[in-house]
Amino acid sequence: MGQHLTMTPQLQQAIKLLQLSTLDLQQEIQQALDSNPMLEVEEDSEGHQDNHENGVSKHDTAKESGATDFSEVPQENSSNETEVREIDQEWGENIPEDLAVDSSWDDVYQHAPTGLSAPSSDDDNFYENQNSTTDSLEEHLRWQLNLTPMSDRDRAIAFAILDCINADGYLNTDWQELVESLQQDIGTEEDPLDVEEVDAVLHRLQMFDPVGVCSRDLRDCLLAQLKQLPETTPALKETIQLVDQYLNLLGSKDYATIMRRMKIKEDQLKDMIGLIQQLNPRPGEQIAPLQPEYVIPDVIVSKDIEHQRWKVELNPEIAPRLRVNASYASMVKRADSSDDNTYLRDNLQEARWFIKSLQSRNETLLKVATKIVEHQLGFFEYGEEAMKPLVLHDIAEAVDMHESTISRVTTQKYMHTPRGIFELKFFFSSHVSTSSGGECSSTAIRAIIKKLVASENPKKPLSDSKIATMLGDQGIQVARRTIAKYREALNIPPSNERKQLV
Repeated sequence: MGQHLTMTPQLQQAIKLLQLSTLDLQQEIQQALDSNPMLEVEEDSEGHQDNHENGVSKHDTAKESGATDFSEVPQENSSNETEVREIDQEWGENIPEDLAVDSSWDDVYQHAPTGLSAPSSDDDNFYENQNSTTDSLEEHLRWQLNLTPMSDRDRAIAFAILDCINADGYLNTDWQELVESLQQDIGTEEDPLDVEEVDAVLHRLQMFDPVGVCSRDLRDCLLAQLKQLPETTPALKETIQLVDQYLNLLGSKDYATIMRRMKIKEDQLKDMIGLIQQLNPRPGEQIAPLQPEYVIPDVIVSKDIEHQRWKVELNPEIAPRLRVNASYASMVKRADSSDDNTYLRDNLQEARWFIKSLQSRNETLLKVATKIVEHQLGFFEYGEEAMKPLVLHDIAEAVDMHESTISRVTTQKYMHTPRGIFELKFFFSSHVSTSSGGECSSTAIRAIIKKLVASENPKKPLSDSKIATMLGDQGIQVARRTIAKYREALNIPPSNERKQLV
């Protein structure tokens, strides 16, 4: 005999819904609607039910200072009857009652031609799709190659080169191996393939749009773009020499050696570097850009200016409002044990549990987001430098839940704030002790590092040891290796790579 906890199907469903992201939750709800006839979407025109029945909870925990106010945003029913009436009236005024026999409808009412109608307001991605392209870089280059007059031999060489292009526009194979392969495949004993012939085709491909593709390395890419500039471009000749002979020194920011060898002054070098910075080191990205990934926030945080308090509410658009179909539910008979009645009874129970699990997910998510906002009010008021240390255990104690539940709630859940959209895990960070005995958040330390680097002297950038010393002066004891770790997490290069000419 013993006692043990059993994971019921209802509990498993509640845990599953809790850890789903917004997009996954929408798919799960759609699958439930397709498979369960007892579930249906509540239409706005039919009115709202009680918050408890529809899975939306409401909290009001306003305090005297820095209070938080959590309220549900009402959904107003949209009606366009007046607008339709105005449009009909306008059309009626512009169109006469009697038309001439030889008149045409197009002479009276101008409408958009077929196939060129205005985009529908419901299509949110219309303008984005207008500027996007589905062609890959290779397809774009092949299209240009087919329009370029070439001999069959050169065209075969060009197609072989295009097969070796990566997404950035560079050759992803060794140039010598490619030439040897072309000599074996295309060259013959009577007419062997020469290296200069392959180079000529390569240089011709590098002039395709975007300029600089099919380059062997960064040097070739930049030189191809520089040679396309007008000859009247200031410092063009010197910039070509700089890229051709001293690109490695430029990468290591050894400006003194460059000025000594090229016998130029600092102002001239600045103009040359400015010209190079206008070039594109990855030309292929122009044709095959990365598709943007959109984030739908689960929680919306806003500040009530009138009452000077923060409001936290669930995003009403992340999931449809569900209810039990009253018509099908009335068909269930208690004493009937037929197959049809059993099917309806089982689906009714599943529908009720699904709505209850969805309600539990929303209540838990709102409760956790509430405590996060209460704890991190300094961040919402002043920014990342005012972030406080926070761990899962702190929120778990505040809402009387297990840490694993808090971890599920904060994973792939996003909060929309006046300072941007953040994952709930962003507000959790470790602590660093201060000289006064207090604690400082690691997120606040990263914000301070970013601020120090942004205000540093470009000629003498701050080293990790110097940043650690400056933080120590502020009472924050951080080791140099910790500064290096935070700096790398912020994608900030070392001090020797941040050096610039002023």
